[in-house]
Amino acid sequence: MLSAALAFLILLFGGVALQAAPPENESDTTALIHWLLADNRDLKGIPFSEVLAATTGKKIYPIDSSRDAAWLAQLAKVLDKTLETLNKPEHKIHTTSRVNEASRFIEDELMAQCRLVPAWSCGVPPTSDGAEQRSGYPDLRLVLEDGSVVYLDPKLHAEGSQTSTFRTFYYEPKSSTGKIHDDARHLLVGIEHSGQEGKSLRLLAWELVDVSKLKVQLKAEFQASNKAMYSPENIVSRSSTR
Repeated sequence: MLSAALAFLILLFGGVALQAAPPENESDTTALIHWLLADNRDLKGIPFSEVLAATTGKKIYPIDSSRDAAWLAQLAKVLDKTLETLNKPEHKIHTTSRVNEASRFIEDELMAQCRLVPAWSCGVPPTSDGAEQRSGYPDLRLVLEDGSVVYLDPKLHAEGSQTSTFRTFYYEPKSSTGKIHDDARHLLVGIEHSGQEGKSLRLLAWELVDVSKLKVQLKAEFQASNKAMYSPENIVSRSSTR
């Protein structure tokens, strides 16, 4: 079922039609929904590298422990320094009221520390339109001394939550706001925190995850915004007072 799942991804995100023609008088939308809801449809365990290949045309290079040893060792030093700096009581990360708000400080500090390494450059990857967008995968684009690219995506998780099945990795491919424009290595930077907030927040440890080995699933979800729901043509009655 994997090839069919990837064909669906191409149809959904790249505008490429599936090989099978829809039944007569059936719209493309109806055919797509029927395909998605089929009882035997398997959209789990899809290699993320194949998702990127189907939606961006770009490759994820696996990490090679011997070939990549030198820059990985340097990145380890960068991450140690990043956590050390962020844990200082005077750092602005400790003014946040929620742990989720700490992510921006982590991205900024990691970017700053990477830029201190001679011949390295690091920044927010531009979208296809050339804009700088902080949201969406990946968060940072690191260029090493040899010109090769490594995409970095810091992720916070509470101490002891590594075995949780709660979804924490999201990728929404869009042609105009896509941020992946290179064949590159991809690393998730998992950062374990104490579970506390504000001045009590402590960043405990980091781990690097090779995204080339990550498998993902697609959740079918039909959604609408308030603007769509409460448009004038949809409202049939309302209260006489506000």
